[in-house]
Amino acid sequence: MEKDNKNLLEIKDLKVSFFTPAGEVKAVNGISYSLGYNEVMGIVGESGSGKSVEAYSVIGLLQSPGKVVGGSITFEGENVLDFTEEQMRQFRGNKVSMIFQNPMTCLNPVYTIGNQLIEALMCHDKGYTREAARKRAIEMLELVGINNAEKRIDQYPHEFSGGMRQRAMIAMALICEPKLLIADEPTTALDVTIQAQILELMKDLQHKANTSIIFITHNLGVVAEICDRVSVMYAGHIVEQGDVNDVFYDPQHPYTRGLLSSTPRMDEVTRERLVPIEGTPIDLLNPPTGCNFGPRCKHCMKICLREKPPLVEVGERHYSACWLHFKKEDEQEEAET
Repeated sequence: MEKDNKNLLEIKDLKVSFFTPAGEVKAVNGISYSLGYNEVMGIVGESGSGKSVEAYSVIGLLQSPGKVVGGSITFEGENVLDFTEEQMRQFRGNKVSMIFQNPMTCLNPVYTIGNQLIEALMCHDKGYTREAARKRAIEMLELVGINNAEKRIDQYPHEFSGGMRQRAMIAMALICEPKLLIADEPTTALDVTIQAQILELMKDLQHKANTSIIFITHNLGVVAEICDRVSVMYAGHIVEQGDVNDVFYDPQHPYTRGLLSSTPRMDEVTRERLVPIEGTPIDLLNPPTGCNFGPRCKHCMKICLREKPPLVEVGERHYSACWLHFKKEDEQEEAET
């Protein structure tokens, strides 16, 4: 298959289910998007929307009883779902890496930070001697802003602060120079000041290393800070997708508008009351027949309860899945006639 010079990653109609004793949970139900070279894609949505499940499918870390049941994941022209176990091991680290939400559960407490960085590098690049790998590990720690790296490389995870541990995780993810970095809510466990530093670091490293990033978060402020494009997920579906400015300043889907209305803004001249999204997330074991957001949507119509809306283009590279767009078209046609 020829290499796609435009996109690094192509996901088409991806479906991921968890087969539980209670029944099939459709955690991701037919999502599609593409990620260009040196591009940052934000994936936002509330807990349980399928953000992390989709990311684990890309990197091949989906845990049982989860299973990809449909669609394709194409990375530089190769279908990741067809990889053997050995190919997947080579793919992880060399081509794609992941920063997890809680570094303390991902770093081994009985090995030094240096040991873990060296192991990650030598596992994927057999050409390194241990001495050369240690030198590279020190360089990476310095690159992510850890002072006195020659000394700190021999320290254990518990001797690092939360922000420093997350920096060490970023160094580990980038040490093999992957083309794609998946960040699964990497700033959630950190205080606001450290969050800002980590985001600044990731932006800086992204430009230096020309790495594409999938940034998973529920924090819209983080998306505005770091991302070029954004996909909004709800109950396993992408409900809106587009350029960050288009989605933030001209949201087309009621769910996106609800997320923005429930988020405090610093640029507001008048202090307005935050408006929460009413209702609760749907039960994925028994999803509604129509639009998944229908039961919580104040614009819900009869067709919303019967049929799922398609993702339609509402602007340049701006897509939304809502029956209201078709209603507007019908009203415009009636007005013209």
